[in-house]
Formats: sequence, C-alpha cells, structure tokens
Amino acid sequence: MIINTKNIDDARKQVQKIKKQNPSEKIIVKAQDEEFNKKVLEMKNINMLLSPEFHDRKDKLKQKDSGLNEYLCRLAKNNNTTIAIDIENIQKLDKKEKAIVISRIIQNIDLCKKEKTKMTLYPIDKYPKQDIMGFFIALKSSTYQAKQACS
Repeated sequence: MIINTKNIDDARKQVQKIKKQNPSEKIIVKAQDEEFNKKVLEMKNINMLLSPEFHDRKDKLKQKDSGLNEYLCRLAKNNNTTIAIDIENIQKLDKKEKAIVISRIIQNIDLCKKEKTKMTLYPIDKYPKQDIMGFFIALKSSTYQAKQACS
C-alpha cells in the first residue's frame, strides 16, 4: 500500500488504519520534504520510503540535495525501513532530469552504504535479480549492498 500525502498527520492515520485492517501488509510512503521524511522514518510500522531523490528543491552550490542525510539513514536502519528507488519514474524523465536524479541516487547509495541501510528498487517483482544487482553496482554500490537490494 503506497501512501502519498504531504501531511504527516494524514500519513499517520493511514498507517494506523492499514495496520488495523491487515497487520502483514507492507506500507510504502512516498517521500516529500526533509521534515516529513524524518517523521516518517521515526515511525516503526513503515516498510519503505519511496524516492527521496524526487523533489522540487534546488541543489546547493557544492552539494546535491538528495533527500537523505546520515541521520535519516541511521533512523531508517534502526527502524528497519528500506529506502526504495522508483525506477519507473526515472525511465519517464528526459535526459537532463534523469542525470540529475541519478546523481542524487548515487549520493543516497553512498550514504546508505556508510550507515548500512537497506536499499531496493520499486517495483522489485518486475525486474530479474541480475538487473537489480547490475543497476546498483553501476551506481557505485558495494556487492553486499547490491545483493541485499535483491532480497
């Protein structure tokens, strides 16, 4: 179940409602701004944070605004939340936007590698394991991280 809202209170209510109806269902929250992402990653019932690299904010002069930082990666690891990359949205972008998003993904992979946070592609069922591993290794991920993304 994907939750796509900008209001954190609405997101919390939807998570509680889904967990009451079906406790085993995976909950995926679409990333928004940094404060929203922080509060989502603090919740324990979230399985995935989807596409933190997609946003309207501009990159800083000497650093990309990739939607994650070390603190958010640590929160995700501690609460067993996976950072997911929406590959279908990337395929729809034009070349310039695709390059910007992929550079943000590379930065997120680096941050997740340092903090040992799980990452994966979304939807994972659509792609074979070799393609997922190849994607992550091509974007400077470790082989351990690429194998972890497949499972």
